[in-house]
Amino acid sequence: MTYVVIDSCIACKYTDCVEVCPVDCFYEGENMLVIHPDECIDCGVCEPECPVDAIRPDTEPGMETWVEFNRKYSEIWPVIYEKIDPPPDAESHEGETEKLKKYFSEKPGGGT
Repeated sequence: MTYVVIDSCIACKYTDCVEVCPVDCFYEGENMLVIHPDECIDCGVCEPECPVDAIRPDTEPGMETWVEFNRKYSEIWPVIYEKIDPPPDAESHEGETEKLKKYFSEKPGGGT
């Protein structure tokens, strides 16, 4: 099992999860994070830290696509080691639907 980040993270990009990850397996895109599925040790400490419920175990139904999504972008984007401030409008995007289609960016994030 591994954990993955889903589209709830897009445009919110809270990084509370990064702060608790013992193996630094989060990677930063312009407007979301992903988890490298081969680096995740399945400890689960990140999941409850996400205020928008964007981190899920890959054992949930329909997560296969998100495992590959996380794998793809974790191999392109820089690793993120420390918590950073969310975008100023993050709260306005919480609970929004179809965020992948509306807001997703393939650009890497700033890295730390």
